[in-house]
Amino acid sequence: MTDHATTPGPAAHQKIDTSVPHSARIWNYWLGGKDNYPVDEQAGDAYTAVFPGIVTIARSSRAFLRRNITYLVAEAGIRQFLDVGTGLPTAENTHEVAQRLAPEARIVYVDNDPLVLAHARALLYSTPEGATAYVDANVLDPDRILAAATDTLDFSRPTALILSNILGHVADYDQARSIITHLMGSLPSGSYLSINDGSRGVDPVFEQAQDAYNESGAVPYNLRTVDEITSYFDGLELLDPGVVSVPLWRPDSTGPGAEEVIAEHGGLARKP
Repeated sequence: MTDHATTPGPAAHQKIDTSVPHSARIWNYWLGGKDNYPVDEQAGDAYTAVFPGIVTIARSSRAFLRRNITYLVAEAGIRQFLDVGTGLPTAENTHEVAQRLAPEARIVYVDNDPLVLAHARALLYSTPEGATAYVDANVLDPDRILAAATDTLDFSRPTALILSNILGHVADYDQARSIITHLMGSLPSGSYLSINDGSRGVDPVFEQAQDAYNESGAVPYNLRTVDEITSYFDGLELLDPGVVSVPLWRPDSTGPGAEEVIAEHGGLARKP
């Protein structure tokens, strides 16, 4: 049965501020989407003027997610996905990739951006056999995320938790780790954790551009070292090739910048 549920939350009645650039809208712009405003395009262009490689990072991140989901559905047999910090709908969203392979797959998207909420219906089209839902919640509130997601997902069954370019918005690193522990702690054995985030210590030009962005008044995004990203998977079974620059994670011929090392690292791990 198709599920077009939207669970309202604290951000449901917020107005969209078009005077300040927003990371989800800028990311949408870099991915070639249209759901952004002039302030976002200006911020995106200012960023690419310093570091043009951010477009490759954005598109490689999306390709990494597609390969993760393909593995999870086709090889691991996962049919439930909790995608936290999903951002604006573009192409190859989680439900599109998963339900193309398994029409019965069930997906819950989580975000608290009012523009994402406004576009929720565009995000929520599901196959008749499966289900999608949107939860309006902040990554800092894992209890709310889990409680709302149970309307669509059965947490007695293995579930894939996806945290794609969201943990950088959690300023405190220990808090980011705690959020992962909390969310994964509610999922059963055989569940999976997929994470990718911008990495520090790889490309100083990228770091310069990101530091300038963080000082612009936009919501900051904190780059983390590869060791810090790797430690997000503590206690889990990392799949080969481990935590690597995302184009190097089981590359295929369709991904942008295949075999190129970029400052975006990620991995996929199984809960034993």
